[in-house]
Amino acid sequence: MVEHPPIATKQEELESYKLAFTSDIQSINFEYPYWDKVKYIPMKEGLNSKSLWFALKFFRQLNRTVVDFGKYRFSFMVTDEMFELLHYFDMNIGGSLTSEHFIPSENKNTYLVSSIMEEAIASSQMEGAATTRKVAKDMLRKREKPKNKGQQMIFNNYLTIRYIKEIAKTDFTIHQLLEIHRLMTEKTLEDEVDAGKIREHDNILIMDGITGEIAHTPPNHEELDGLLADLEKFFNQESKSFIHPIVKSIIVHFMLAYFHPFVDGNGRTSRSLFYWCMLKNHYWLIEYMSISRIIYKEKKQYEKSFLYTEYDDNDLTYFILYNLRAMKKSFEELKLYLKRKTEENNSILLLVKIKGINQRQAQILKIINENANTCLSVKEIEIRFSVSNFTARTDLEGLVKLGYLSEIQLNKVKRNYIKSENFNNLIKNKL
Repeated sequence: MVEHPPIATKQEELESYKLAFTSDIQSINFEYPYWDKVKYIPMKEGLNSKSLWFALKFFRQLNRTVVDFGKYRFSFMVTDEMFELLHYFDMNIGGSLTSEHFIPSENKNTYLVSSIMEEAIASSQMEGAATTRKVAKDMLRKREKPKNKGQQMIFNNYLTIRYIKEIAKTDFTIHQLLEIHRLMTEKTLEDEVDAGKIREHDNILIMDGITGEIAHTPPNHEELDGLLADLEKFFNQESKSFIHPIVKSIIVHFMLAYFHPFVDGNGRTSRSLFYWCMLKNHYWLIEYMSISRIIYKEKKQYEKSFLYTEYDDNDLTYFILYNLRAMKKSFEELKLYLKRKTEENNSILLLVKIKGINQRQAQILKIINENANTCLSVKEIEIRFSVSNFTARTDLEGLVKLGYLSEIQLNKVKRNYIKSENFNNLIKNKL
């Protein structure tokens, strides 16, 4: 469990003022450490960890931005690291930069579908969806019916992200929030009537997964209408003090999780609102980034950032910084992914030279070549390449006519496609 920071006496506060504006304090504050790290920083003679913490606290009170939701007051400061990261994102994931500058237009839809799948899987795994990425991706690509609660969570998350993409330019409303929660939690709750419904009780506590102690007690259910109305206003309107749109999106994420307006599914819903707020503010590349994949790998740090905020006088800086750092890692992962895919596409270009096939068909041949047991359906090609049923069917049937694929008749209507007996000889002769 995260340790609560010490509280200064009046005398300790006065003594901390002398330290607050030293270069040491400014240097230590760069990474914005919480008390659990500050107390282990080596001290100069005559100082102790408490005096350092109190000096940091005083230094951090300057130039803070305050945001109020109901009776709850939160604040944050924009650190040098935050300025640096926000500038980096402004230059790379939004504004007038278009996708063609970063993502090859011919592969844009394929990359987008893949990233949405990754986000849906990771966000659901964080909430206990027990299934592997491979199984989950196969289910989504083949549009198979979910076999268990974990798969249903991932399927719901995938549909919800696609829904948010459709409504991204609209204003946030409580009605749409309820619809998002309904989509996110359908067929996964103990009581189905709770899907898309604000909780009407306070029999809910957020527990620490390791210690079993109470980590957070959400606001009373009678406060939720007012709190969500404040969140709607915060999401849609400009604040009196300028708040950077990315910071605003992260605060929206935190607040919904803090309010905990639903009996379950609050985490997944709050992360989906972050994407909505980012897209609404024209950070288009966020569609191609799976931040939940980074968070899932560092789940304990993500959870700590919530607790740091709550335990240190509702200081949102911890949560904002954690999410900005996760975004940076996600963006770096995206760049590596695109580099790898570019290299793969260079090998696909050899296949494109085969007379009579297009680039999608070349990618299908590559999939078959890498896994001889692959069994493709029209629906899977539709989803994988984000194309129409007619286009997917035409691509597959074209490869059958050229001898690369064979059809398997499953019933009077449905058929799948597998590697033909002549596949290896045909590829060898063409290349």
